[in-house]
Amino acid sequence: MRKVILNLAISLDGLIEGPKGEFDWCFTDQDYGMPEFLAGIDTIFYGRKSYELMVRMGEKAFASNKQYVFSNTLKQVEPGWHLINSDISSKVKEILSQHGKDIWLFGGTSLVTTFMKEGWIDEYLLSIHPLLLGQGKPLFQDLNERVHLKLVDTIPYSSGLVQLRYRSLEK
Repeated sequence: MRKVILNLAISLDGLIEGPKGEFDWCFTDQDYGMPEFLAGIDTIFYGRKSYELMVRMGEKAFASNKQYVFSNTLKQVEPGWHLINSDISSKVKEILSQHGKDIWLFGGTSLVTTFMKEGWIDEYLLSIHPLLLGQGKPLFQDLNERVHLKLVDTIPYSSGLVQLRYRSLEK
């Protein structure tokens, strides 16, 4: 079965964006393993805000992948995107059962929380940036239980960024 991999940049204090939604702090001086990661996926899951950000930026880099937007408020999405706005559980299970490569859970926090509560995240690939934002949006919110993970890989980079890969023990 395909894996769902949460792959996000995160500050050392656990934030995924600054207090004004900014992400200009994310390092772009190296590829940080993205070409290899992208070669292993063919599907991306976005929350509404992440989708809107990608559309605003005119981002086409991932257009060769199937792109799904999870939203209770959107009625339609741009061509090339697929909207999931009802019966999320059965639709996610259907996508997971399809033949294909792994799935990138791109974000945001509400979608991550839903996927964590349902036990749909197989791996957490977190790029820890060596800075403290102090304020902003935390990655993990509204969790009612512990989530047990196993560290399976650590990659330090010369910039001070450390990439950590955890596997869910709940699977």
